[in-house]
Formats: sequence, C-alpha cells, structure tokens
Amino acid sequence: MPEMNIIQAVNDALRIEMRRDPRVVVLGEDVGRFGGVFRATTGLYEEFGGERCIDTPLAESGIVGTAIGMALYGLRPVPEIQFADFIYPAYDQIVNELAKMRYRSGGQYPAPLVIRTPVGGGIKGGHYHSQSPEALFIHVPGLKVVIPSNPIDAKGLLLASIRDEDPVIFMEPKRVYRAARGDVPEGDYTIPIGEAKIVREGRQVTILAWGAMVHTCLEAAEKASTLDGRYDLEIIDLRTLLPFDVDAILTSVKKTGRVVIVHEAPRTCGFGAELAATIQERALLQLQAPILRVTGFDTPFPYTLEHEYLPDANRILDAVARVVNF
Repeated sequence: MPEMNIIQAVNDALRIEMRRDPRVVVLGEDVGRFGGVFRATTGLYEEFGGERCIDTPLAESGIVGTAIGMALYGLRPVPEIQFADFIYPAYDQIVNELAKMRYRSGGQYPAPLVIRTPVGGGIKGGHYHSQSPEALFIHVPGLKVVIPSNPIDAKGLLLASIRDEDPVIFMEPKRVYRAARGDVPEGDYTIPIGEAKIVREGRQVTILAWGAMVHTCLEAAEKASTLDGRYDLEIIDLRTLLPFDVDAILTSVKKTGRVVIVHEAPRTCGFGAELAATIQERALLQLQAPILRVTGFDTPFPYTLEHEYLPDANRILDAVARVVNF
C-alpha cells in the first residue's frame, strides 16, 4: 500500500477514473502541460491528451459554464478552479444554472460534474489565496460539498464524487496538501458521500471539524491528554458538509453532552452555526453546556497575522475548558 499525500491521492483518483470512464475530462487553468499550480494534474495531459486534459483561459465563469455544457451532453467534467478565492466569477453559473439543472428539468439533465478547488489559509497567501467559502455553497440546494482532510479520504471521496449524479463542490485544504500523508489503497475504491468519520474516540467533549482543522483538533486533543485535569475529546471529521452526517453527530453528542465546533471560515453565518442549530433542535436535553464555536474572525483574511486568525490548539482547548466547567 503506497504512502501518498493529498495531491498524489487526488492525481491517482483522476487517473483511475479517466482510464475507467472515457467520459471524464479535466479542464482548468494550467491543468494540462504544466500539471496544475499544485501539480494535482501532473501527467494527465501526457497520458490522455489535450482533448481530455484541457488548458483553459483565465476565466472562471467560462470554465464552469463550459463544464456544465459538457455534463448536459453526457460527459463527466472535473473543472479545477485554481484557488477557491477566484470561484466567485463563476458563482452565478454554479448557483443559477448548475445547482438547479436537475430540479428544473425534472431529472432529465442531472449535470454530473465535480468542481475541484483548493481552500483555506496557512500558506501566507494573503487576502486572495486563503479563503474558506464552503458556507456559500452549502446554502445552495442542488449541490453537494465535500472537504477531505487526508489522502485516503481525498481519493475515495473524489472517485465517489465523479460518479455521483449531482454536482459536487470538492474543496481541498491546501495547507495540508503535502503535510497530510498516509497509506492509500491501490486501485479503485470509494468512500460514501455523506458519512462522517470518528478520528478520535472520547467521552467528554465532541469536537466537529473538517479539512485542515481536523489536524489542529488532533493536536489539541494530544495536548489535552497531557494537561492537569485532562480532557477526553471525541473528534469527528465531517468529510461531507452537504449532506452532513446528522446521525453520527447526534450519537456522539448524546454520549458526551458537550460540543465544540471548529472551522477557519469567518464566524458569522459559518457552517458551524447550522451545525449548532441542528444539534440544539434534536439533542437539546442531552446538552450539558452551550455549544461553542472556534473559528476565523469576521475580517478579511490577514497576511501577516494569519496564524492569529486561524484556530489553534490553545483556542480549542480554551473552548473545551469552558464547556467542561460550565
């Protein structure tokens, strides 16, 4: 079983699916001869040629609009938006066309495509290469939103997303593109969309996270286990944000009675608010403390202060202490 990072796992998934299904095409800025700015599409142009690994102009609306047309005519396109920060010119295409196509056509045109895009901070990218816009897409009926945290999930979830009949926004946490490594099964496998994963079992506090923040939460849990008055934290990697795994969340909450939600997107109207509302609607009497959120701030993403902006282990443990001692 080879060891891979997330970039290698994504590349492996694309290669497997392009070999398996001739309808799968990749398109985007620099994805062809150059192999992508993060090298996620390295070698695809050489193997599959310029008709299936297509370099496009720097025009996000055109990339997504073209991919929608491809999907409606029977292809399975996987467009790449080089950074999620630049997906906004395509937002109208995604929200008003792609997300509604299956519904408005009574299921005749499902428009299956996967938009891959790197998200998040931690690489000194400043305002325009560090944003986490997942909540903007979770709010749109008709889309699925997936954010893996590790290479095993990245490969399995990407294969499942390409084969899904609904459009998927597949967000990749670029801060751990190469830092998150693991043994990845060779060949073809899928991980079901909509299933969360318990990455650390515990009985005292439920921590909900996704993407790069899963690794920060694991760091906090390790630190918590060495403190006086140690905390026993259960960490759930949601993996899929829409649809999210309500049953897994509620099972954990009923066991621990306490919840801390961690994400690096801004706090106001972030996905953590939806999770908190769902939990209190369905498990209010099991809660022993208020649900707390540890998030980015309601400011543009800073350059020099990015590590002050991003949640860290100390901020997470502060929230844990508050819910345990409530």
